[in-house]
Amino acid sequence: MQNKNLTLTNIIIAITVLMYIIQININYGSLVLGLNRYMIIEGFWWQPLTTMFAHGGIGHLGMNMFVLYQFGNAVERYKGKTVFFIAYFVFGLLTSLVSFLYILFLDNHVNLVGASGAICALLGYVALVDTYQRKGIVTWVLLISVAPLLIGLPIAWYAHLIGLAIGYTGGLLLRRVKN
Repeated sequence: MQNKNLTLTNIIIAITVLMYIIQININYGSLVLGLNRYMIIEGFWWQPLTTMFAHGGIGHLGMNMFVLYQFGNAVERYKGKTVFFIAYFVFGLLTSLVSFLYILFLDNHVNLVGASGAICALLGYVALVDTYQRKGIVTWVLLISVAPLLIGLPIAWYAHLIGLAIGYTGGLLLRRVKN
């Protein structure tokens, strides 16, 4: 008997919640686990990965995990665990690295936390493979990237856009490799 709730997506959600609990219970957890210039200054080499698990609050965590639950499970169900892993983790890690370049050269006082860059990479992949949802996904990513800025919320809009682009172009490469 197979448990339908034991998906890679749901395991990642559980790990992310656990990591958030760890983050809020260690000194300077957001700075240690987020993505910032300490990656170079202090040798915090793990940050491009751990930033995907660190969050800026329970609302931030809840919203990201809700979207990951919806889209992650759909990709996993229709494209398989390997494609989901690549679209979320590999493209998410690339999103972190490119976002770090933005931080390093354009805004080095930023501490980037959250799974939204990796989620937007996953959404970029979905936008590629599901043309019916493409316009809605691109509109949604633009909305969540711009609207919070207009009301003064400090969000990493660049990580959203970088993730969307990496997910889409990474999906094109993934498609070529599979054919």
